[in-house]
Amino acid sequence: MLDQILKKSELTGDLTTEEIITLLELDDPEDLKRLYECAYQVKLQHVGRTAWFRGLVEFSNICSKDCYYCGIRRSNKEVQRFTLPEQNIIDSAVWSWNAGYGSAVLQSGERSDPEFVDMIERVLIEIKQKTNNELGITLCLGEQSEETYRRWFNAGAHRYLLRIETSNPELYKKLHPDDHSYSRRIECLDLLRRTGYQVGTGVMIGLPMQTNADLAGDLMFFKRQDIDMIGMGPYLFHSSTPLAQYRKEWEIPRERLLSLGLKMIALARIMMRDINIAATTALQALAGDGREQGLLAGANVIMPNTTDTEYRASYQLYENKPCIDENASMCRNCLSRRIERIGETPGFKEWGDSPHFAARQKTTQIIK
Repeated sequence: MLDQILKKSELTGDLTTEEIITLLELDDPEDLKRLYECAYQVKLQHVGRTAWFRGLVEFSNICSKDCYYCGIRRSNKEVQRFTLPEQNIIDSAVWSWNAGYGSAVLQSGERSDPEFVDMIERVLIEIKQKTNNELGITLCLGEQSEETYRRWFNAGAHRYLLRIETSNPELYKKLHPDDHSYSRRIECLDLLRRTGYQVGTGVMIGLPMQTNADLAGDLMFFKRQDIDMIGMGPYLFHSSTPLAQYRKEWEIPRERLLSLGLKMIALARIMMRDINIAATTALQALAGDGREQGLLAGANVIMPNTTDTEYRASYQLYENKPCIDENASMCRNCLSRRIERIGETPGFKEWGDSPHFAARQKTTQIIK
C-alpha cells in the first residue's frame, strides 16, 4: 500500500484524502525517511536545492485581532507593545538588501486604520527607492480592503502571506472570537490574487481538537486555492492565551509534533510541486536543526530575523521562540553554514519567486 502511494507521489502527486491521511499517520522511521526522500526528489526536480533567504522584519506587535492561540492577541495585557519607527523598518529591509538577501518580509499584528495603511505605503516606497527596486518584498499584515492591498502592491510589495490557520470552518470558530470571520479570510485571499500578488497562506499543525483529516483538508484547500507559497508550522502553546487551557489534554510530544510538521511540508511539496514552502522558525523551536530538517523534507525558503534584538522578545506568538538574542549578521552567517552543511545552496541576490506563480501567469496570458 505504502509503495503504491509513494510511487504515485513521485509520478503525479495527485493524492486522495485517504492517501494523505495514510501518509500523515506514518511513524516508522524507515517509512518517514522514504516519504521525505520522495518529497526531496520532487523538490529537486521542480524548484532545485536553493534555499531562498527572506529577511524577516517583525515591526509591531500591536494587533486588532484577539485569536485564542496567539501571544500578541489584543487582550493579552502582559505583552509590552511596540511599533518600530518607520526609519528602523526601512533600515532593517535595506540591511537585508546589503546582506545579499533577495527579499524582505514585513510582518506585524493586524491593523487596518488609515495611519497604519499610509505608513506601510510610505515605507514600501522608500525601501524600493533605497534598494534600486532590487529587493523583493513580502507582506504579512492580515486582512485589509481591496483598495489597501492595491495601494501596497502599487507601492512595491509583490507577495502576501495570509495564513488561514485551519481550513475547517468549525475548528476556525473554536480558535477565534465571534467577530472573526472565516469567510472574510477566504475573501481576502481572493482579493490578493485579483490584485496581482503572489499569494501565500498556511495553517498551524497540531492544534487542540485538530485531526489528521483536518490536516488533509488543509492540503486539499491549498491545492484548490492554487496557492503560490505556504508558510505553516507546528502549533506551540503560549501560556497567556485561552488555548493554554487545553495544554494538558492536547499538547503533542515535541518529537511527534516535529514529525507531523515535516510530514505536512513533504506532502505539500509532493502535491504542489513548484510552489515556495517555508521552513519556519517553529521547527527550530522543536529541534536545533528543525529548519534544516524542513528543507530536507521539501521546503525551499528560510526567513532569518532581521529585527533589532531589543524588540524580539516582545514579538512571540508562541513561547520559547529561538534566536531572539542573535543579531541579524549572526543569523545570516549561522544559517548559511547550516544550509551548506546539508548540501543546499543559500539563495542570495534574487527574489526567488514561486515557479508556480510564473507558470500561472503565463497560462493566464495565453488564455487572454
